[in-house]
Amino acid sequence: MGLRIETFDNARGGNTLYKALTHPAAVCRGWALLDRLARHTPVAIYDAGGAVEAFNVFFDLDQIEIAGVYVQQVERIGSMVLGHRAQPITELPCCHARTILVAAFDAERVLLQMPPYLPEGALAVSLDEMRIPVDRLTNKRSYLDPLNFATNFAFFRDAGGLHTRLVTTNYWSGYGAGEVSCWITLFAGDGRVLAEWCETGKSPASAIILDSRDIRERFGLPEFCGQLFLHIVGAAGHDVVKYALDIFDENGSADRQCGGVLSCTHDANAWPAERYAGLPSPARGEQVLLWVQNSHAVAIPPGAIGLAPMGGERVTPICTPIAPFATCAVDVSELLPDLAWPGQIEVRAGKHAVRPRYEVLERGRRRIAHVNVERDDLKPAPELAKLQAMFGKGYLLPAPLMPRALWKSLALPTPMATCQTALPIAALVYDPNGREVLKQSLGRLPRAHRMALDFDQMESLDALGDGYGHIELVYDFSAGEEADGWLHALFRYRHRRSGHSAETSFGAHIFNTILTYRNEPQSYSGRPPGLSTRLFLRLGEPAYDTFCHLIYPASRRWVSMSDTAIILYDGAGCEVARSRLEIPCSGSRLWYYRSQFDEATRARAGRGAYIIVRDTTCRLFGYHGLIDGDGRFSLDHMFGF
Repeated sequence: MGLRIETFDNARGGNTLYKALTHPAAVCRGWALLDRLARHTPVAIYDAGGAVEAFNVFFDLDQIEIAGVYVQQVERIGSMVLGHRAQPITELPCCHARTILVAAFDAERVLLQMPPYLPEGALAVSLDEMRIPVDRLTNKRSYLDPLNFATNFAFFRDAGGLHTRLVTTNYWSGYGAGEVSCWITLFAGDGRVLAEWCETGKSPASAIILDSRDIRERFGLPEFCGQLFLHIVGAAGHDVVKYALDIFDENGSADRQCGGVLSCTHDANAWPAERYAGLPSPARGEQVLLWVQNSHAVAIPPGAIGLAPMGGERVTPICTPIAPFATCAVDVSELLPDLAWPGQIEVRAGKHAVRPRYEVLERGRRRIAHVNVERDDLKPAPELAKLQAMFGKGYLLPAPLMPRALWKSLALPTPMATCQTALPIAALVYDPNGREVLKQSLGRLPRAHRMALDFDQMESLDALGDGYGHIELVYDFSAGEEADGWLHALFRYRHRRSGHSAETSFGAHIFNTILTYRNEPQSYSGRPPGLSTRLFLRLGEPAYDTFCHLIYPASRRWVSMSDTAIILYDGAGCEVARSRLEIPCSGSRLWYYRSQFDEATRARAGRGAYIIVRDTTCRLFGYHGLIDGDGRFSLDHMFGF
């Protein structure tokens, strides 16, 4: 059964109350408040902040004798709250409660107003009793300020010779923040807290690096496979913690007989969703593990999460209970043994977990990626077909076509909204200079389709030779008008010589037009249109080179050539060097760190260095990865801020 809690609304944004109730540092205080209520019953609920039903999701009030529920807003009188009919707060004196729970944060003013209405001898308490420590607050005057809960989870493992490295930067300084601190909680696989600490004094633009090897040594920990909870204090502009995450094997060197491990992904969406989609079924010789990580301090009961074939309604439940903050690896073939690539799987998650990761295991190799939020609030937008004259290609989803001599490239369109019964799609391919070399209609794909686009099979791509380009998936309105702007796909790449693979997924946007539609072209922060670029590129350890495939997508023609700065920073956030790229409109550039900057410059940047891709003339989209001399590589899309 799903949790009855609002986490994120696409119109209003994130629900800070949800984060305040579920923050790991608030949990023990919430339990203490619940225990206090249980010892001083009966309890009357004054739902002044409209928070009591959300509180009840995580702190079960069924054990509490409730004398009544009271509200301030006249329009709420008579509504059902926790199974009680809401009464006006002016009736509270008639109640025989010993304790009044004011279901609100920042409740000082409410508490000051209450003495005339308190039953004789009753004590009033509020949700302020479960506030997190004050040294973790950015805005101490307004508790539910979203910047007080700039948080996220991260898959984190140091076990079996596998290590994890999380990299980000103090990008909040670009919005006026100074130094920030990062509070970190490490949960073991069973949900126990292994360590909690604070990384202080992160100066503007400095790198933030968390390496599982260093953390194990620092705290003397055994092997673990669990999750990190990250909380940034001092944030500005963004209440989301974005990061790149690398998975690699012992000492950065592989067992060459089995291929070794090198993979990457990025930050989870910080808001648990009802459904996720885009989970691939295993191909022959593969095992797909879905990592379900409980985001809350209440256990996930057996059957609360399940898997279903995309396009089907028969849900196979995960029958294992998952403890608070615990991690559970689910072999999808054990639940859906008859489903194989390119079949897709829908995760019915019930808002119990943030966006899960999955790993594909194949002959000693493994690659990590994530599923995506499947929206249930969308409807088809038939007006999109009529807007082509103004928006050109409109929504488009860009991805690399890696150098064909070295890599095999695949694309799998993934339904990502419950309303998507069919996907009318076309695939476009461009060479690096922005010349269209292929346009192929994929038709009107049914929700349960099994069509993976193999670019090796397209004779029309001979114009690219052995080189590279990029792919754009767009709506094909000649095949159907079931468009809603939430077009997604999974992109899979295999290195021909090494056999190593990587995959990533993303959704479509409108790019590089001054006209706006809904919230597009999307801005990093603020109102549309977003017509500039600020992308973060983490750099790998010395054993690896870093590559970056920058794409200049345009829904309709924009400036003919980008003016792109590649800016190298050291770990302290100081600029070391910069170079310049020009990318033609609808073109792309694939470049490598070791070629872009010479050895002396890289030495000055040192370990912990990173790159910012900056362009004030257009919006670029990027993919990045690491690669070694044996063809092991990772690949994922970049993030901006």
